[in-house]
Amino acid sequence: MSWVTELARPEIVALQGYQSAAWEPELVRLHANELPWRLPGDDSRAGLNRYPEPQPRALIERLAALYDVSPERLLVCRGSDEAIDILIRGFCRAQSDAVTVCPPTFGMYAVAAQIQGAAVHSVPLRALDDFALDEQAVLRACTPQVKIVFLCSPNNPTGNLLECGSILRIAGALAGRALVVVDEAYVEFAPGESLVHHIPRHSNLCLLRTLSKAHGLAGARCGALIADAEIIRLLRKVIAPYAITQLTLEAVLQLLEPRERAAMMLRIAQILAERTRLTEAVARLPGVRRVWSSAANFFLAQFADAGEALSRARAARLLVRDMRGYPELPGALRVTIGTASQNQRLLQAWA
Repeated sequence: MSWVTELARPEIVALQGYQSAAWEPELVRLHANELPWRLPGDDSRAGLNRYPEPQPRALIERLAALYDVSPERLLVCRGSDEAIDILIRGFCRAQSDAVTVCPPTFGMYAVAAQIQGAAVHSVPLRALDDFALDEQAVLRACTPQVKIVFLCSPNNPTGNLLECGSILRIAGALAGRALVVVDEAYVEFAPGESLVHHIPRHSNLCLLRTLSKAHGLAGARCGALIADAEIIRLLRKVIAPYAITQLTLEAVLQLLEPRERAAMMLRIAQILAERTRLTEAVARLPGVRRVWSSAANFFLAQFADAGEALSRARAARLLVRDMRGYPELPGALRVTIGTASQNQRLLQAWA
């Protein structure tokens, strides 16, 4: 028995996954209880009257090439949220197992764990050290019940990169004991590279990637889990059989063509330039106590009166995110980088 099957929920290991109707598009489909006609107005390539391919091979290969990983190490999901959910459902038993999170961070890790009935161990980032990862505290929190450690880098909502060496040391210390899941939703906006090339040496390291941010496809709901091939095989039992719709599949394949990826890099450069301009300008505004450095497409700022700043932004028909619910973030607002004109309107509202 491998370490993956030892760590995973035994009922998932024993589960016979759902068998979708065989995917043989060159044959007439009379085996899946579909309607044989397209509906008027259906201009999709494959026809929306047909079920899409489960885990579409063309999309897996396109994403594997994009993320520089072998296809057997990639699972296509409906955004990172679904990957978080199936990881917890695959490895955490209700009322028995736990996950570790490092707040302030993305809230879905704890929410998905609570839905599953798993406990949540919190190890706060070091607020006085620019929200650095507390490596030793994370390891101390990883009791035998902890099956997954969630780390977000760049972190949401603080925007900082977690130190790569700390992440890898945690993964090494927890080898065979827990998964270390690193959410790289914003890595395209950050200096440095993904941790993807460390997976062969750290088989418990898993990465979350998404097309929602840098690729501008939040409405498509498409992302990927990158992990050891045995983890991917296990979680294919858990994920819904037709997770990616036909419309999403066709749109994403088109929008990941090389010419589109080149345009994406130009958009990222624009976001980075605006991030520099906006953060420097906000830091000079009256009533702003601090602006934290960011490696993402947003930044975090602390205000003397965050409520007034929210009201003034709304009066300018702009929404920013109130982060004051985190104990570590008094007076903090999170601002997504918009267009140059949108960013200028925000500066004028706060001037």
